[in-house]
Amino acid sequence: MKQGTQGSAGTTTGEAAAAAEAAARTAGSRYRVPAQPAAGEADRRRDAGGGCESSARGEHTHGEPVLPRPRPRPAVQRPSVRGQVLAALRTALVTGDLRPGEVHSAPVLAERFGVSATPVREAMQQLAQEGAVEVVPNRGFRVVERSARELAELAEVRALIEVPVMLRLARTVPPERWAGLRPLAEATVRAASSGCRATYAEADRAFHSAVLALAGNQQLVGVAEELHRRAQWPLVGGGAPGGGTRAELVADAHEHTALLDALVAGDLDVVRALVGEHFNGAE
Repeated sequence: MKQGTQGSAGTTTGEAAAAAEAAARTAGSRYRVPAQPAAGEADRRRDAGGGCESSARGEHTHGEPVLPRPRPRPAVQRPSVRGQVLAALRTALVTGDLRPGEVHSAPVLAERFGVSATPVREAMQQLAQEGAVEVVPNRGFRVVERSARELAELAEVRALIEVPVMLRLARTVPPERWAGLRPLAEATVRAASSGCRATYAEADRAFHSAVLALAGNQQLVGVAEELHRRAQWPLVGGGAPGGGTRAELVADAHEHTALLDALVAGDLDVVRALVGEHFNGAE
């Protein structure tokens, strides 16, 4: 349960567990996006169907026949592609496929993913807002270089936010609700056993988010998730925070189940010790 967790206050445990499993499978696919139209084809389809994109971008050719569509689909399709690209880029950050200091352009990444440059550019802008990359004018996006000190600072901030909330919840949440999080805790163990850091990162965030969601504060969950995600990006040189070997991931995951056991039993002393140890040794 180290520094390394997605859920919301309105999500049931079953739905969250299914989402965690799906996210884990997606992350495990590594830096890939399901087959998409060739670069520029999505824009051509939008233009053919009366979309809002301007043809002045030069990302399509003319003379293509206009195919009838019963209902407008770009509003659904494009966010889906953007989301898949964003997930793939986040996985690449966690695994170190996108290394600190490297500069990547949207067109080159788009060619690798088999999509147009637009969803890639949008995904990279989102990562820039999250602090994972920075914009390099006329070149693209540079992966942010992080130091061990930054990682330690993130761990401290996470502890300041999450530890008091977990201890308060330990005194107020009934045992049966804690027991309902068991599938998510077990999902982290399975993800850790795979040895894939990106797979484990998704499952870990899902567990932490589900715990914090019991506080009923969606803003809290959102802030904690962003901090958690930042703490999972590699250090300068591409090293994974906290190591990330299979044995380390498995040991980390078992802290989730140990914590749940203590919460279900209502043993506040053990809960306090486990939570403190977890964040003191956080990635």
